[in-house]
Amino acid sequence: MSTPIRVVVHGALGRMGREVVNATCKDPDLRLVGAVDAKAEGNTLPLPVGTGTVPLAKSLDSILTQVQPAVVVDFSNAEASLAMVRLATKHKVNLVIGTTGLSPENLDEIDRLAKVNGVGAVVAPNFALGAVMMIHLAKIAAKYFDNVEIIELHHDQKLDAPSGTAVSTARAIAEVRGKPFVHPKVQKETVGGARGAELQGVALHSVRLPGLMAHQEVIFGASGQTLIIRHDTINRECYMPGVLMAIKRVVDLKGLTIGLDRLLGLQ
Repeated sequence: MSTPIRVVVHGALGRMGREVVNATCKDPDLRLVGAVDAKAEGNTLPLPVGTGTVPLAKSLDSILTQVQPAVVVDFSNAEASLAMVRLATKHKVNLVIGTTGLSPENLDEIDRLAKVNGVGAVVAPNFALGAVMMIHLAKIAAKYFDNVEIIELHHDQKLDAPSGTAVSTARAIAEVRGKPFVHPKVQKETVGGARGAELQGVALHSVRLPGLMAHQEVIFGASGQTLIIRHDTINRECYMPGVLMAIKRVVDLKGLTIGLDRLLGLQ
């Protein structure tokens, strides 16, 4: 029997962090050994399965030294995530990052630091397997349509817009097409921004409402027809199979891997 992979969760008290803590504790191939959160009070985190506690701290540095994990899973924010990367790679710790808002320059830095320190890093804008398949199917359709728009719908507490998944989808389908999509212009916008944002000819529309979780529609249009590819997230448990897979795979990688689709062999 192999030794369980030692895991620290960064952003452990957030909504996604708590799900990762719960899922990690239930997987026999993984062992949660520590947790970090800027809002931490006290120095221990009770485990959800009732089997004790793990060290909890506001400082990642103290946790890394204390518990020596193999992987840090990060669901925090872009600024905190970069600070985590710079520190964790120095400690030769692998990274699984679900934080959105990272720029291309940030990703280049993550790749460089991972390679220099001989560790793996998986950065994914979405860990839901259905969302990954949505983008994959949209890339197939992109070759055959000139027009497409994306509507992403999220809860009203989401910090960024458009979502990382929507931006990734737009970039991916434009790359497959090889040129920007056709973006129809209106002669007059009676309310500014009515046509949404634009990326490579793809119109991006963000909806933020209480009652929503995470949803996205990719709508292709052609003469006399439309094709709609939609993914709906019912709860945050949907992300956990993808996160757990990334934790188990990242320990065998070197450098940066972007997107769960690469781990699934869809590229």
